[in-house]
Amino acid sequence: TGGLICRAQAVERLKHFVSRNALDIDGLGAKLVEAFYEDGLVKAPADIFTLEARDKAPDNLTRLKNREGFGEKAVSNLFDAINAAREIPFDRFIYALGIRHIGQGNARLLARYYLSFSSMREVLSQTGDMENMAGGAAYNDLLNIDGIGAAVADALCGFFQEQHNQDMLDDLLKEVTITDFDTPADDSPIAGKTVVFTGSLELMTRQEMKAKAEGLGAKVSGSVSARTDYLVAGEKAGSKLKKATELGVTILTEQEWLDLIGEK
Repeated sequence: TGGLICRAQAVERLKHFVSRNALDIDGLGAKLVEAFYEDGLVKAPADIFTLEARDKAPDNLTRLKNREGFGEKAVSNLFDAINAAREIPFDRFIYALGIRHIGQGNARLLARYYLSFSSMREVLSQTGDMENMAGGAAYNDLLNIDGIGAAVADALCGFFQEQHNQDMLDDLLKEVTITDFDTPADDSPIAGKTVVFTGSLELMTRQEMKAKAEGLGAKVSGSVSARTDYLVAGEKAGSKLKKATELGVTILTEQEWLDLIGEK
């Protein structure tokens, strides 16, 4: 499962949560996370952010400043670093959750597609049980994100089906703010549009086309559906071109696409 359950798994998830490419909390390294876990101070991600209030509570007899290797200054610096991490970009937050198969690249793809964590959580929390998930609209939408395959879709939907993960998120969201994914200005002609590239492209590589489209706010999909706005067809375009024609999707040549986005 995608959950924070057994001890070893919980500790590793917490280490990942505070790691450099996730929350990157200065001074809260792997050894300290493990020590805090063993002492019952940090058992779940939200506990990191309640640590200061608990430490300063009048009835607390085991202050952090009295721990070996600590002191007033070290504790103050740690709490400052924790508080600085209370605002987290959406893509880093997805990565920080440590869901199987979701590295930094996939986290960014998901953030670009859903734009906000609240919208992603709402959609994926309604996918139903795992038995009936595949084939559902939310699941198929995931598969239509270029670069996201069945393994990622299964892991992501599975994570949101676990009640203990939902409880963990509820607690965590009381402590942190997840900033929405930055999108380009709305005056981009393709902002919010879904585009599919097919066939042999000659004027730019497929990766360049994809990066340019995403930079202008478009969603790049790997398959054609009724939700596709544009199909950019190069030489030897096959089944995708046929399906786009049947669905009435706007079909553009490479040059027409470049003209549309203002690329000379």
